[in-house]
Amino acid sequence: MKIGLEYLNPFEVATLRILSAGIVLSPFAFNAIRQIPRNKLANVILSGLLGSFFPAFLFCFAETKLDSSLTGMLNSLTPICAVIIGTLFFDMKVRIRKVVGIIIGLIGLFFMVSPTGQFRFANPMYLSMVILATILYAINVNMVSRKLHGIGSINIASIAFVVLIIPCLLILFYTGYFSRTMTEPKFIKSTLAACILGMGGTAIANIFFYILVKRAGALFSSMVTYGIPFIALGWGMLYGEQVTLVEIECLGIILAGVYLANK
Repeated sequence: MKIGLEYLNPFEVATLRILSAGIVLSPFAFNAIRQIPRNKLANVILSGLLGSFFPAFLFCFAETKLDSSLTGMLNSLTPICAVIIGTLFFDMKVRIRKVVGIIIGLIGLFFMVSPTGQFRFANPMYLSMVILATILYAINVNMVSRKLHGIGSINIASIAFVVLIIPCLLILFYTGYFSRTMTEPKFIKSTLAACILGMGGTAIANIFFYILVKRAGALFSSMVTYGIPFIALGWGMLYGEQVTLVEIECLGIILAGVYLANK
């Protein structure tokens, strides 16, 4: 996302990400549409919107003001949100340990975004975009676990993204993407970055994630978020971003809450 945003705007990077995922998965769509029950089709499309489409735009806009490392650390809230959403709307059992874990995670979030920590963001609105994305992830992981359990993972992913190809092309048309100088090296670099993100970090990753959700359940699957902050920290440092000790300590508090909530 960071490389894509060097030349393209957030709408273009997010749209290219979803579009490239749809193109990669399109060969599987014809077979998938015959295997998915009609009464499950709306849930499959909704899964694509909640789990990939809307978060892609939210993260791209957030990345214009937030460091990649901070964005990745905030992503660790996904399991906390999964517990809250699961408890409120998906009949997940409430236990004291889960409540304590949620409270600890939210305390870590509070200190992470506290202005006294001298973090590098211009507007709380961009932080709220990342938090909203984690909420959408949490809704999606609970929905897939409960409502799409018997559907093949590649079928879910292919239909979820292929139906978004035409809307993505329309967005790119209205943003003026096709009017840009396509031989410009910066244009090529940013476009390739967005497409690689779509093919690897969205298309292939979503297939694996759907498999994991159905085999291991919503909570365990949401704990892949344990790894995301550390990968984001590594990429952020490689990209020259500064990471403070306070941020890492707050990440530790959030992950301690995640551990308790999902133990």
